[in-house]
Amino acid sequence: MSVILGPNRYGKAETRLVRVVRDGGVHHLKDINVSSSLSGEMEAVHLTGSNAAVLPTDTQKNTAYAFARKHGVDQIEDFALLLARHFVRSQPTIHHARVEIDEYGWERIAGGHSFVRSGREVRTCVVHHDRDGRTSVVSGLKDLVVLNSTDSEFHGYIVDEYTTLRPTTDRILATAVTAHWRHASPEADFGKSYAEVRQSLLDAFAGTYSLSLQQTLYAMGTRVLESRPEVCEVRMRMPNKHHFLVDLEPFGLDNDNEVFYAADRPYGLIEGSVLREDAPDAAFAWE
Repeated sequence: MSVILGPNRYGKAETRLVRVVRDGGVHHLKDINVSSSLSGEMEAVHLTGSNAAVLPTDTQKNTAYAFARKHGVDQIEDFALLLARHFVRSQPTIHHARVEIDEYGWERIAGGHSFVRSGREVRTCVVHHDRDGRTSVVSGLKDLVVLNSTDSEFHGYIVDEYTTLRPTTDRILATAVTAHWRHASPEADFGKSYAEVRQSLLDAFAGTYSLSLQQTLYAMGTRVLESRPEVCEVRMRMPNKHHFLVDLEPFGLDNDNEVFYAADRPYGLIEGSVLREDAPDAAFAWE
């Protein structure tokens, strides 16, 4: 039996980085989580244990901190591009860099230096850059919790001997959206794009009379592509956060869609992508 080395990469995961910009008495906070993964001429380190081609993961962590000081951290996509390009350009043995960043929001309480952690979603991005000059940027968000208290139905599905779910023409539709959108170009106004994509997702969720969560997912992705020309593909993961009507008859009470039990598990999980017909090949961006 012959054995060969397959695809591989290594890096430093979840480097927590907080940068404070002091503008006189007013401070600005950036709170991010940086993960970098590198690949290239790594045969020797796997086969013989030689580290001659390896840029230590500790160095990758330190680079993120140093670049935050030297270049600042504005849009996370731009910071990820800066790191990815640096790793590939500075080290001849590194052929491909993947940088993923999560951003956590903070809101100002009062004055110039007091903050409260935002209850909003987490902003994300993943950047790829390689020695052949290929670059991709995928922006995104996770834990965007949304709910429609009506205008949602579910019926007409397959019924077999194990089906107990009753059809409904009025239900709560709730989910925690994880969405990633691929940019057609690695150069964009990422801050404006993020705000507009987020709003498009919310507008489509609120404005769609839903016969299924799949229909809502498709409507949300379509709205993004119709409104944002810089985006060529949207991928979404949407768990169905079930709300079950509580039976109050044992207590002599009716329940006209007013009191629900919010179940956390098990849950339906809907996943899908929406893309332009002319979208460039996606394999590189989603590695």
